[in-house]
Amino acid sequence: MVNQTKTIRLVYPQWQGGSITQWITEVKDPEQASRGYYLGAQLLNFLAPDNGQETYTVPVATDIVKREVTDGVLDKAAIIAQSKAALDILDIQNPDKIVTLGGECSASVVPFTYLFGKHKGDVAMIWIDAHPDITLPGDVYPGYHAMAVTACMGMGDQQIISELPAKIDPSKILFVGLRDWERDEIKARQKQYGIKHLTPEEVKENSDALTGWLKACGASKVVIHFDMDVLDPAEIIAAVGVVPNGMRIAEVVRVINDIAREKEIVGLTIAEPMPRTAIRIREMLHQLPLLK
Repeated sequence: MVNQTKTIRLVYPQWQGGSITQWITEVKDPEQASRGYYLGAQLLNFLAPDNGQETYTVPVATDIVKREVTDGVLDKAAIIAQSKAALDILDIQNPDKIVTLGGECSASVVPFTYLFGKHKGDVAMIWIDAHPDITLPGDVYPGYHAMAVTACMGMGDQQIISELPAKIDPSKILFVGLRDWERDEIKARQKQYGIKHLTPEEVKENSDALTGWLKACGASKVVIHFDMDVLDPAEIIAAVGVVPNGMRIAEVVRVINDIAREKEIVGLTIAEPMPRTAIRIREMLHQLPLLK
């Protein structure tokens, strides 16, 4: 009997993990800016090639209620409910590989921790991002998307972490494209955890440093998180973050394909799309006669 590998596409339009309206100044309605990730996930699914993969959508609340920080986490109740809903889909479908289209960065947490458990820890995690996403509840910024990597490590709010099926050791995590720690305490925390990183400059010409790390990581499989804010805003503004001197599109594509040549990719997330122009077009259309 031939073993068949099941790959699914998970549309995960979670937006509650971010507190980002102050950076989306061209969108005048803060509610529309807050939910921009929701539209972003839908657009990614529309734009991605139709390769016949079964597609499942995580139910995500879109109502704007009073946004509250509970135990150091913004919109904690929604995040827990949506994490459970995502896990229910994965437990029923039992995939071997997952393509996740987010949503903000925390869209990777459930599928990646599911895959860590599914593959018995034989998984390394490449986090392609301008930021390390290792904040914790109680830090100055309460958005869960900035806690995504620490959550994957089994650290953070215990009520959230208790829902996750597995955790990854920091020795099997590599940041790629990192260039903005935002605060000195985050840089110190990365050093404390022992997580290595490569800057955009270190992968600009080739992927040798990355493939060298992969050879030594002790895992045969890889999950990849691609936060679109890693991209250089001088080429494209696709996310909330616009930190200069990022990676070019061709460099990210080459890096991910080089990883695929070196290891088996079992998880790929594209996260943090913020379709500023599409949000404004939608707002315009909602004001026109015969469309309202």
